[in-house]
Amino acid sequence: MRLSILDQAPISSNQSAADALKSSMELAQAGENLGYTRFWIAEHHDLPGLACSAPEVMLGYIGANTAKIRIGSGAVLLPHYKPYKIAEVYNMLATLFPDRIDVGIGRAPGGSAEATNALSDNFLQQVWNMPNSVKDLLHFIDNNVPPEHPHAKVTASPIPTVPPIPWLLGTSKKSAILAAENGLAYAFGQFMSDQDGAAIIEQYRNHFKPRKNNEEPQVIVTVSAICAETLDKAEDVALSSLVWGLQRKRGEGQKGVPSIQEAKNYLRNEKEDLLSEMKRNIIIGNPQQVKKKIEELHVRYNADEIMIVTITHSPADKIQSYKLIADEILR
Repeated sequence: MRLSILDQAPISSNQSAADALKSSMELAQAGENLGYTRFWIAEHHDLPGLACSAPEVMLGYIGANTAKIRIGSGAVLLPHYKPYKIAEVYNMLATLFPDRIDVGIGRAPGGSAEATNALSDNFLQQVWNMPNSVKDLLHFIDNNVPPEHPHAKVTASPIPTVPPIPWLLGTSKKSAILAAENGLAYAFGQFMSDQDGAAIIEQYRNHFKPRKNNEEPQVIVTVSAICAETLDKAEDVALSSLVWGLQRKRGEGQKGVPSIQEAKNYLRNEKEDLLSEMKRNIIIGNPQQVKKKIEELHVRYNADEIMIVTITHSPADKIQSYKLIADEILR
């Protein structure tokens, strides 16, 4: 089983944005040393507590400070941008870091309606036009624009020796079919979905049409997980993420990911069964417990790879979580 990392560059309550971005780079370094296959970083706009609005900038920083781990966007939010510009950016990254770049494509706004309007015009129209935008992006990445295309004379320079690998990210049958029809690898966001992921992935595999010769469908399933030496420790560490998620739903959380003690203080006046509902979509446990649940998901979803997103207050706890999982599964 391959394991990878998705990072959202969360800012802890005792960090600056610069601290959080540095922690993301150090997590990529740790992931490389631990044997993780790839490190993706997400794109968010004007969301308190999340530091990365420009994955392409972070990938230059991370690529320069790592040597072999694949790096990419999880995801670049295509409706905000012209496909040609995205192809230029990721071709340049693939030129700088040969055979290491993934370009994950998503359709979400990644922020508030106000941020969306500031970023782009006619966002909903561009979401509707997503199938055409995906095709255009692939034309530019493949350096194979049809002669009848309005931009047939344009090249997304520089052209790397090994092009970036495109992935489509999603949580629905619609995204799975779009990936399959375009011969794209597919990343299913289990950690942010209440859909029947196994059925969605099966539909993707059944409809897959190779874009190039001998291509096979490829599936990543992204899960949320927090691992510690004991279940009790993992439960404590997870409180920061759980409470921050609750705060954000309530329009709070502007101070970033709370410490464990801050989280406990926040929960004092909450209903006792609240945490059980909040834990529904996250794996929490010691190494053996986390391994068992990840292996169950791997089989249930018929996944080629499991990607893990972990939010903790302490960067050390986050790296330790990934280390314990790697030691249990990859060693």
